[in-house]
Amino acid sequence: MNNYTRILREHNLKATPQRLAMANVLHVDGHISIESLYAVMIEKFTSISLATIYKNINLMVENSFIQEVKIPHAKSVYELTKDTHSHIVCEKCGKVNDVSLDLSTIIDNATKQSNFKIDKTDLVLSGVCKGCQ
Repeated sequence: MNNYTRILREHNLKATPQRLAMANVLHVDGHISIESLYAVMIEKFTSISLATIYKNINLMVENSFIQEVKIPHAKSVYELTKDTHSHIVCEKCGKVNDVSLDLSTIIDNATKQSNFKIDKTDLVLSGVCKGCQ
């Protein structure tokens, strides 16, 4: 079990019961939309509002506790911040998985061609998962 109280504080966030529950949901579900997170949270915290979920998600993203995964042609999902990785999404069911890829050659080529200093990469691959094939 992760110590989310300590981890939240390390990210300059108060460890409220709602934030601890959100961290646990993100840990268990991996990638979740705000609407799905709200559906889970409303069962435990009956008076929590969607605005509170948005406020906490935005604060957690700003403090790098979680990160937004932008899915083309779909709503963003959120995950706990992890080591650098990419994502693969099923075009049929919307399932999102992490994939570890070596992008160093691509980043080197892009840096040389553009004269940019690349700070971040967001790669989302799409296809059809085994369950939907």
